[in-house]
Amino acid sequence: MPTLAHGKNTVFKVADSGGTLRDVSNVCNTGGLARAVDAAETTAFGQGDKSYIAGLRDATIPVEGFSDPTVDGYFAGILGFATPVAWELYPMGSATGLIKYNGSAILTRYETQASVGDVVKITGELQNSGTITRAIL
Repeated sequence: MPTLAHGKNTVFKVADSGGTLRDVSNVCNTGGLARAVDAAETTAFGQGDKSYIAGLRDATIPVEGFSDPTVDGYFAGILGFATPVAWELYPMGSATGLIKYNGSAILTRYETQASVGDVVKITGELQNSGTITRAIL
């Protein structure tokens, strides 16, 4: 039987500009890990179908949630930061036997959005830099 988990248990941590890993789960309500692999075309003349080989891996970490002065300081402090910062994602929660991903990334986008009929929200995206590690807790 598969191990199922509710998204409410997700834990997301990102390092601040001082390198301290901060749990920002209390303000985030959407996140994840978007992974992709480049495909380099290897099709030669005379072939009827395209062919490819796997290339470089890539990943982004989208973040959405609610504005908070402390968390805003963390994200604003690493926006444009030259050195990638550590991140950890526990998509099913942080209990024993569940998945943990971690790596380093740069924050490439961070927005604050205010609407008269809604709470103030934040959105952003981290661009992973280097290897992503997957582990079972």
